[in-house]
Amino acid sequence: MNKFLIIGLGNIGLEYHHTRHNIGFDVVDAFVLKHGGLFKMDRLAYVAEVKWKGRTFICIKPTTYMNLSGKAFKYWMDKEKIALENTLTIVDDLALPVAKLRLRGSGSDGGHNGLRDIQLTLGTDKYPKLRFGIGNNFPKGMQAEFVLGKWWKEEEPIVRQKIEKCVEVIESFSTIGLEKTMNTVNNSSFTQ
Repeated sequence: MNKFLIIGLGNIGLEYHHTRHNIGFDVVDAFVLKHGGLFKMDRLAYVAEVKWKGRTFICIKPTTYMNLSGKAFKYWMDKEKIALENTLTIVDDLALPVAKLRLRGSGSDGGHNGLRDIQLTLGTDKYPKLRFGIGNNFPKGMQAEFVLGKWWKEEEPIVRQKIEKCVEVIESFSTIGLEKTMNTVNNSSFTQ
């Protein structure tokens, strides 16, 4: 089955636009734009369908807000009859430095509310995730402000590079598979 569900995690609303927490939306936007797709408002998400190299990608940006991401994930996976291993969730990660991306076939929510909800909804943590490092350069007690804040000027070139790389990761994941793609992405480091 050459059908994939690409889930970018984020929050709807202009105040969240291009914040660290919305990097999943930004990556999915870049993928859809590159492949000439368009998002439309649909059930529980903005949805775009993209075709590339004989594959179909259902790309979603949940409109449920981060903490209820599982609802949109499960609805579109079931509706489109997509196997769990053919899903890819793109998410921000505080535990990774800004210079890093990490692709895994399973793994805990790491304290991320969007991933926690998906895991609770699906009853498993065994689904592919592409974690986009946002670093943890914030004073004690300021995590929420940091995560919901905009990228710093000096981070923007790396963020742009990483978004481009994430688009390639989605393509690679769909063509050569998870394991081989992991080998190419997990050792990469991005610099200005």
